[in-house]
Amino acid sequence: MVVWLTWLAPQPPEPGTELPVVGETSELDNSSDFVEQGDPEIGAVQALAADDSTFVRGLTGDSREITIENSLYRAVLSTRGGTFTSFELKDYNVSGTDYAVQLVDTTKGGALGVLFTSPGNRNYDTRAFLFESDAREGTITVGDAPVTVRMKTAVGDGSIVLVYTFQPESYEVGLSIDQSNASAFSTREGYELAWNGGVPFSERDHETAAQRTGAYARSGGSVEEVMLASDAYVEQSLRGEVDWVAVKNKYFTVVMMPQTTSRGAELIGERVGEVSEAYGRHDYVAMLQMPPAAAEPDQFTLYMGPMIYGNLNDYDLDLYNMVDFGWDFFEIITRPLARFVFIPAFTYLAAIIPSYGLVIIILAFLIKLVLYPLTKTSFKSMAKMRELQPRMEVIKEKHADNPQKQQEAMMKMYKETGVNPLGGCLPMLLQYPVIIALWQFLPQAIELRGQGFLWASDLSAPDFIIDLPFEIPMYGAGVAGFTLLMGISMVFQMKLSMTNQSNAQAKIFTYVFPVMIFVIFNKLAAGLNLYYLCYNVLTAVQQKFINKQVHDHPEEMKPAAKEKKKATASAKDKSKRGAITGKRKPRG
Repeated sequence: MVVWLTWLAPQPPEPGTELPVVGETSELDNSSDFVEQGDPEIGAVQALAADDSTFVRGLTGDSREITIENSLYRAVLSTRGGTFTSFELKDYNVSGTDYAVQLVDTTKGGALGVLFTSPGNRNYDTRAFLFESDAREGTITVGDAPVTVRMKTAVGDGSIVLVYTFQPESYEVGLSIDQSNASAFSTREGYELAWNGGVPFSERDHETAAQRTGAYARSGGSVEEVMLASDAYVEQSLRGEVDWVAVKNKYFTVVMMPQTTSRGAELIGERVGEVSEAYGRHDYVAMLQMPPAAAEPDQFTLYMGPMIYGNLNDYDLDLYNMVDFGWDFFEIITRPLARFVFIPAFTYLAAIIPSYGLVIIILAFLIKLVLYPLTKTSFKSMAKMRELQPRMEVIKEKHADNPQKQQEAMMKMYKETGVNPLGGCLPMLLQYPVIIALWQFLPQAIELRGQGFLWASDLSAPDFIIDLPFEIPMYGAGVAGFTLLMGISMVFQMKLSMTNQSNAQAKIFTYVFPVMIFVIFNKLAAGLNLYYLCYNVLTAVQQKFINKQVHDHPEEMKPAAKEKKKATASAKDKSKRGAITGKRKPRG
């Protein structure tokens, strides 16, 4: 396998060849030449508009850039298209690099575009038009008051005016679209506000990040999504009022929320290459379909930033429902648990504890404490079953040729000892929603991103302590430290649960199951593996304590016998009293 993997491994790039880094913006990315040549769609629109005298005026002239900066981001608007050509988040870097996280796909001719159909039945995108702006060229710093940037382009006998409003200390951006004499350049079908290119990958592991990337919309109170799982191209159209549309990757999002009634939305996803390749990406488009222009400008609210629950929840529009919490069957339980239990607890603990690694350890301890009654019932029942193992073996040997009598003898033994063979299952099943909710929550908690603990430099990524010279299918190209410790802790925990177990298959399972977990969890987030490591250690301590209790107090094994003894004693006492009463002669 080693020779085969090495032989078929992709060849490294030739010396002198540099691969582009996601989040890095070059001068070529935002030039007008790149817009015409690098983005075929905009180039086609420009060629189409050049043949139409109504629109040709909007194509001529030189473009310039306007940079707007506050404490959280650095945004670049280009007069070519009146759109964002860059939006970098200052507090977050692309995983494994020093480049700021970029929310704009710089291979496109800008992100935001207004799409409309002309009376001549031609489709246009404002990203191909040249806008005028009275904002100065260079960097504008947002201080204590909002900053407004106005963009205007002439379209035939009408015009389109875009007004951006940037808030201090906020990821929110306001957008106003004013169409003057719109009937001169567009039909009465209205227009579309589109975000093109999705949000570029910002994590080192593109394959895992791609599973959390997509385009979303809220319609009729439910959140719809388009994701590229097996298909290379997916689209979905929604009719009627849509509350918002969004694109996101694993940890960051761009949301467009109209302040007026929309008429629908369209979500499109297309895979470009394979995500494992250097140039592979998932290309998403989210479009809000708006009615024809009214007398007043249309107002929109844009959220452009991290997937922080508190930030998204403030809008009260179910924006955090973009985060996946498993299949619908589990989501009914796991999402409320994450929203009302884990997130508040995580936020509170993080406010008083400086290390997120310690927060995870304390969270594991608190969850074990809350679940202790269920755990105790389950472990006690399993411990009693182990104590009955010798008697069960005797019954099996005695009635080896008669399964019916064997079953009757077993049931009689359970009744005498008061042990329920299924008593350990139900309490364990009741804990699974909590475990599944944490499985979904921790790998998607942006608070863990970039946070180190012990040898792990990033709790949101695998904590590889050994790098392999090749990649093993399903396992990866490294050995994760917390996963290794978790597998070892699971071996000890399972050995405790199988004391006095003579079944050879069960003993083999003690080692096979941890190995399977070790392989499956190796590429998962270090924070998740740290939680399960602590959880397993605490579980082993609880199990050792409960096993000792059952072993040192065997009388607890026979509650049914004790009750029977009490009942017999009570019956004898009544019989004696009845006999004494019977010897007495009636008075008179």
